[in-house]
Amino acid sequence: MKAIQYQSFGDFSENRLVDLPRPSLKDGEVLVAMRKAGVNPLDNTFRSGHIYMSTPQNLPRVGGQTGVGVVAETKSRDFLVGDRVFVRGPGFGLSADGTWREFVAVSAAGVSPVPHDIDDDHAAAYLAGAGYLTGYLALTELAKFKRGQTVLAPAIGSSVGMETVQVARRLGASPAISAAGSTEKAKRARAAGYEHVIDLSRESLKDGVLRITEGKGVDVVVDGVSGKLTRDALASLAFGGTLVIAGYAGGREAEVDVTDIIWKGCIDPRVHLQIVRPTNRGRRQLGSVGVPEGRRVAADDQPSLPAVRGCRGSALSDRRSSVRASALGRAALTGATRHGQTARHRSP
Repeated sequence: MKAIQYQSFGDFSENRLVDLPRPSLKDGEVLVAMRKAGVNPLDNTFRSGHIYMSTPQNLPRVGGQTGVGVVAETKSRDFLVGDRVFVRGPGFGLSADGTWREFVAVSAAGVSPVPHDIDDDHAAAYLAGAGYLTGYLALTELAKFKRGQTVLAPAIGSSVGMETVQVARRLGASPAISAAGSTEKAKRARAAGYEHVIDLSRESLKDGVLRITEGKGVDVVVDGVSGKLTRDALASLAFGGTLVIAGYAGGREAEVDVTDIIWKGCIDPRVHLQIVRPTNRGRRQLGSVGVPEGRRVAADDQPSLPAVRGCRGSALSDRRSSVRASALGRAALTGATRHGQTARHRSP
């Protein structure tokens, strides 16, 4: 079977299209023929060598944490051949070979049914980047969000930015704000239903937030960008507000104005570090507010799910689409088998 594998750490050129043996099944597992494989920021972090699991002992590795496919063989009573399923597994793409291959053997606990009214593109987009679960846990577990509070999640084109805004609106944020790096992307986001999108090519993040909130600032910032943006994100807080760092797409180093911490009442003698892991409990809680696994977060007043930007599995350079500044939505690899044939790319 075909797979995308990296055999050393480095840039995009380390991605290799290789032939690997088709996996065999153990009891309780299913073999899934992949249709769409998610492209996540964590794939880039691992392959670049910027995470603790990026060690020589953990190579070669097939990337991909998530995806969507059809059950081709089964040794589980829970799934039948032909079932369309979400796919994820412990350590996929990091400490175990992931979803960037034609067939994946996975425990039945790592798959779940895809609802009939969601196509492969949107199903893959739902899981890619883990934005919904990240946003939900950041708001409820860390920020202790309350209905009516204001929320800022920068980078509308990212999974954390786009999907945190959706979750915040569902939880009752008023308003939920994001940002885009260009006028074109800001217009596209507004047209898709994201009302409050700051155009960073025309005003700073802080100025945009103060304009929208009439000078008050926001109660919660969920920052999936970091880097240079963190300074403005902190400056956008209202007095006593909460800043949650949920990613580092803009860089792993950030400078802040310490007076923003002091004068905004952000100092707490009980400050400590927390790690929030995506647990089944978190997923159940997410479902309780109308975001069940595999279904749309959007209600009538919500913007639509992000589009998928497709990449042929053999076109390794297209992997860059997940980090291009112009991207608005998720990225997925296409080219997996479907009933013995090669699936053709369907443009979003």
